[in-house]
Amino acid sequence: MGKQFTLTTTDKHTLGAYRADPQGKPKGGLVVIQEIFGVNQHIRAVCDRLAALGYVAVAPAVFDRFVRNFECGYTPDEIAHARSYLGNLNWDNMVKDMEAAAGDLKNVGPKGIVGFCMGGTAAFLAACRIPGLSAAVAFYGGMIAKFADEKPKCPLQMHFGEKDEGIPMATVEEIKKKQPQAEIYTYPGAAHGFYCDERASYNKAAGDLAWKRTQEFLAKHMK
Repeated sequence: MGKQFTLTTTDKHTLGAYRADPQGKPKGGLVVIQEIFGVNQHIRAVCDRLAALGYVAVAPAVFDRFVRNFECGYTPDEIAHARSYLGNLNWDNMVKDMEAAAGDLKNVGPKGIVGFCMGGTAAFLAACRIPGLSAAVAFYGGMIAKFADEKPKCPLQMHFGEKDEGIPMATVEEIKKKQPQAEIYTYPGAAHGFYCDERASYNKAAGDLAWKRTQEFLAKHMK
């Protein structure tokens, strides 16, 4: 359904991206931000699912700043390898990459963002720092608490697993206090990465409910 192409940022960086287009007139456009595992099969599948719902979906390869064309799966070795790149992350540069992806969505209607894991934090930052978005959805963003004093410019929805070892419920409570306007959901029995059906931590009941809530949130605000 989708295609690979190249984006260019305001600082003249070029990065890869995946784009999936719906059949017929789009309802709007969504930037989809990856986990630390690249624009892999899971993230491309999310784009395809959003396209099936009527949205143009673009997933920028935000790791291209330091490792080109990186993608991997979810074995313990692959997870460890992906984590080795975390020290290279520069959130300001990632905002530029997200702005470039949002720019590719001009003329398709309202624009929003959905992100997972590292991308959940990125989606929160996009809501705060990129004007013109209509909605932002963050799945288990582990660094959101670090930025939780920033103020989103658009409606925000967040999803956390109650068994996420990296994001304790005390941290989620702290985020709730600082972001009282946001829709924040927690999922009993769900660990980190619960929406991804390729991960050992996949929780179908929690994932299906979070996705249903995401669709309803987007339908409400992407107008």
